[in-house]
Amino acid sequence: MNNFKNIFGKEYIKVKLALLWLFVMLNYIYADIMTLMDSTVLQELITGSTGGLEITPEFLFMGALLMEIPIAMVLLSLILKRSINRWANILAAAIKTLAVFATLFVGTPTLYYVFFAVIEILTTCYIIYVAWKWKEMNAEG
Repeated sequence: MNNFKNIFGKEYIKVKLALLWLFVMLNYIYADIMTLMDSTVLQELITGSTGGLEITPEFLFMGALLMEIPIAMVLLSLILKRSINRWANILAAAIKTLAVFATLFVGTPTLYYVFFAVIEILTTCYIIYVAWKWKEMNAEG
């Protein structure tokens, strides 16, 4: 850990946040891939609804917006100044935490989905913690 701090210096927290967003995003993606291998869910997707929700263009657009959050946060965590960066990470992680938590109440969650959801929720909560504790002296800009 200290070597990581030594390598990135004042940029350490920015890099840490970007890596956390990459980690959680890979979990989101793989959970979705595993869901496509679940024949029950796949059949629901083919018929146009899943977990009682109709899959419409608007539904897919909302999904795209939700997925764009961690994608954008990888970049924004690296380029924003500390004051804005902290609040952007806190807000984005809070939105993603609530979104994943809410999905646990749509239909009956499978064991693999709960596994990924727990990892995702813990990671976004940790992002909130890191951003909240980000001290001025560690900041760049």
